[in-house]
Amino acid sequence: MSAIGQNEFVGIGHLDLSVSNVERSAGWYEQVLGLKRLRRVDFPDRIMIVLLHSSGLIIGLNQHAGSSGERFSELKLGLDHVGFLVAEREDLDQWQLRLASLGVEHSPVAEVEAGAALVFRDPDNIQLEFWWSRPRN
Repeated sequence: MSAIGQNEFVGIGHLDLSVSNVERSAGWYEQVLGLKRLRRVDFPDRIMIVLLHSSGLIIGLNQHAGSSGERFSELKLGLDHVGFLVAEREDLDQWQLRLASLGVEHSPVAEVEAGAALVFRDPDNIQLEFWWSRPRN
């Protein structure tokens, strides 16, 4: 039996996002974030492409039949954004250069007391962020 208590978990196993065009989005996540396609599954009510990051994070992209195709807005109830952790502050500068070279719109790196963030959006306007946590003393 695990030492983990009954009400605890050890991390995020996967993240599923609803998108308007699953092939377009999969290509974007592969090119921009370096994810690798594991599989595509065509269900009766949706198409899903499963992607894997070298960190072990799995991202599922889902194109639902009957979707309104409305662009994502963090102002609606539900998901606000997804934050990807980077190890070093300088990693944000490297990601900023990469995003610019790929033509991906992004914010400048924003410094805050807790760390720093670089915000960008996927093809469906889902807000994504690279986040660096300032070491705590």
